[in-house]
Amino acid sequence: MRFSIIIPVFNRPDELRELLVSLTKQTYRDFEVLVIEDGSTNKADGVVQEFASQLTIRYFYKENTGQGFTRNYGFERATGEYFVIFDSDALIPSPYFAVVNQRLQTDWLDAYGGPDAAHPDFTDVQKAISYSMTSPFTTGGIRGSRKNLGGTFHPRSFNMGLSRQVWEQTGGYKLSRMGEDIEFAIRIIENGFKTGLVPDALIYHKRRTNFGQFFRQLRFFGRARINIARYYPKELKAVHAFPALFTLGLASIPVWALVSPVLLAVALGVLLVFSALILIHATWTQQSLKVGLLSVAAAWVQLVGYGTGFLSEGWKRLREPSHFRETGATMEYPS
Repeated sequence: MRFSIIIPVFNRPDELRELLVSLTKQTYRDFEVLVIEDGSTNKADGVVQEFASQLTIRYFYKENTGQGFTRNYGFERATGEYFVIFDSDALIPSPYFAVVNQRLQTDWLDAYGGPDAAHPDFTDVQKAISYSMTSPFTTGGIRGSRKNLGGTFHPRSFNMGLSRQVWEQTGGYKLSRMGEDIEFAIRIIENGFKTGLVPDALIYHKRRTNFGQFFRQLRFFGRARINIARYYPKELKAVHAFPALFTLGLASIPVWALVSPVLLAVALGVLLVFSALILIHATWTQQSLKVGLLSVAAAWVQLVGYGTGFLSEGWKRLREPSHFRETGATMEYPS
């Protein structure tokens, strides 16, 4: 199996260098690398040139159109039988492509996804953010898991592969921002392709390096969930509203304090128990009290960030003309 690795990049040359270093250490080497610069001002062409003798690698520069259409640009120029998408802030363990190739030879998948984790060298904040994004107390543990709402595995494009046939039949991404990977995964499944998780196809995903960046990212994710519901209303499920309810609950605490000290005590008690569970579980799984404490903060940032994005975009949707709500058509909003 020959793979084409598609890497969109936007102003992240240093992160790209680390990703490319990890690709030079792969035990399975039948792949090409396509780096697609999405209108960056801080270009990565010099970084790509550093690896010209170590990897089969090509560099392209295009105007900024967002991640989805940038991946399509790479698909159009790829020569491999199977396409693999990575975010530029990822590190790829050396057995990755050997694992994926073996799985495809023994149990074919038209599209797959793999889990992500924190590398031991990541900062404590990055480890806490990674924990929060995979914790049973925040996401329900469905990211990088066989468990998925609705029962069918939906790959996510930070660590995703698809066959050339999937690209040719679906036409790739139809959205470029605001939930583009969710929409693409739904359409892959609707076209009858077989999807699945490859549990050992692990990557190390840096995500964000501070809580401010993490909040903005999760706020965008919350908005994206509402945006997807414009196309696929049935994909908006009750569990997706949990961060919004959590956010509204926090905002209403001053009201509870005025209405009833008992209600205030109950609310604070629930928050305390929730935080204690995260602290204990994160400290145990990460083997660090500091990461455990930071994980409590990360979980709150995640839920409030997602919740505010969900609420703000949901309010916009309610105010849309009725024909948009009825047909699932989208209206453009700045990202």
